[in-house]
Amino acid sequence: MTEKTEKTDKTDMTETIHKLVIIGSGPAGWTAAIYAARASLDPVVYVGIPKQDPGPILPGGQLMMTTEVENYPGFPDGIEGPEMMAKFQAQAERFGTKIVGDDITRCDFANDSDSPHVLHAANGSEVRAHTVIIATGATANWMGLESEMRLARAGGGVSACAVCDGALPVFRDQPLAVVGGGDTAMEEAIYLTKFASMVHVIHRRDELRASKVMQERFLSKANAKVEWNKVVVECLSVGEVGKNEKLRAIVLEDTKTGQRSELTVKGLFVAIGHTPATRFLRDSGLEFDDAGYIHLKHRHSATNIDGVFAAGDVADAEYRQAITAAGMGCQAAIDAERWLGDKGLA
Repeated sequence: MTEKTEKTDKTDMTETIHKLVIIGSGPAGWTAAIYAARASLDPVVYVGIPKQDPGPILPGGQLMMTTEVENYPGFPDGIEGPEMMAKFQAQAERFGTKIVGDDITRCDFANDSDSPHVLHAANGSEVRAHTVIIATGATANWMGLESEMRLARAGGGVSACAVCDGALPVFRDQPLAVVGGGDTAMEEAIYLTKFASMVHVIHRRDELRASKVMQERFLSKANAKVEWNKVVVECLSVGEVGKNEKLRAIVLEDTKTGQRSELTVKGLFVAIGHTPATRFLRDSGLEFDDAGYIHLKHRHSATNIDGVFAAGDVADAEYRQAITAAGMGCQAAIDAERWLGDKGLA
């Protein structure tokens, strides 16, 4: 991500009613901005402020924590996640997208479709917009270990997405570990058995929470093993910290005896769920599903509030891929343009 963000004058933003404000700057947000800018909607993107929660939340989304991306079309040799997001941003800027380096902390969505929505920024300003696209994504739930986060940021063998990273050459024919016990963890582990010499599922109890069919599918693999009653308490690495540091092993602690042991693995995949970044929307009147993701109309990006749309992982608990997020961003921009056109505002 480039540092080219703009702190906008409070009075200017208060008096202006924007056609479209996009909250979030991952693949969904930037794709929405590209489509909206090319449609002359003059979009404003609030990219957010870096924070720890306890894992990092960065402008650019989860791809800012990803090293090599090999499964996004158009990059046959792969591309670093941060570089990809910088390219997305540059393309959005090329068509005139306005970028603000601030958070939206609260939304007062209008009940009357003829009135603008009011968004409250962290700097104290009020932002008015006829349409809003929410593309704040979802953050992976981490264990909270300092060594875990350090290696995840550095691309040192710790990841929260096996489908994104598991097929990378560095993990092939190597022992790998997955932390978790639900269906998501089983999906990740089953996927990794295609590439790994052994996949260890680390689970804190003596019984998995995953459905029986998912358990059986994993356990039927020759290179599958469950480490029962274990938690990861440390990630051990080789190489210089912050440069070429790579995971070499994890330290496990038995939840019953407290005994510690070392397990050699070259990759650790944390699969203990995701949390959609919707906390700032809890009193906004938006509808959410049982898991806290924004509820959308069937095959549509529209929310239950007129003129408010959502795209990407903030509304997608199923796929959580860069390409699906980008596709949803495209849909949201087109839907917003049509909404504005119907109102004579485009």
